Amino acid sequence: MSEASVKKLEKADIEAIFNRSPFIRMMNLEVREVDHSGSRFAARLPIRPEFERRPGTGQFHGGVLAAFIDVVGDFALGMLVGGGVPTMNLRVDYLRPATGDYVDGVAVVRRSGRSSAVIDIDVFAADGKLVAVGRGTYVPTTG
Repeated sequence: MSEASVKKLEKADIEAIFNRSPFIRMMNLEVREVDHSGSRFAARLPIRPEFERRPGTGQFHGGVLAAFIDVVGDFALGMLVGGGVPTMNLRVDYLRPATGDYVDGVAVVRRSGRSSAVIDIDVFAADGKLVAVGRGTYVPTTG
């Protein structure tokens, strides 16, 4: 399949995929940015009691942040190739506690080849502070 024949995903396409996935639907993600030319994707994850590290703290659990990072990284590439893509590797560095009503994830495709793509993902708390960074390697084919 040539690059020209790949249907790039728009916001509504990604939202539909999110709604078909029970796990992603449970996360209640909001698509914030779809920038094909800049290879940039952003989403928001609202806090909910099940996501808290300890009840009542308003602090996101690290596992939830890792899953969020993976989804945001996946769709930074997926929006360019027409659907969700398999994750090969994922690294997460937690910089400070993530607190507040939501976190925003911003992913940028750094390099995409035939067999792998590298994506950097930054996560910001509601106050704008950088709370975590991730780097994912994904297979640039849907599946």
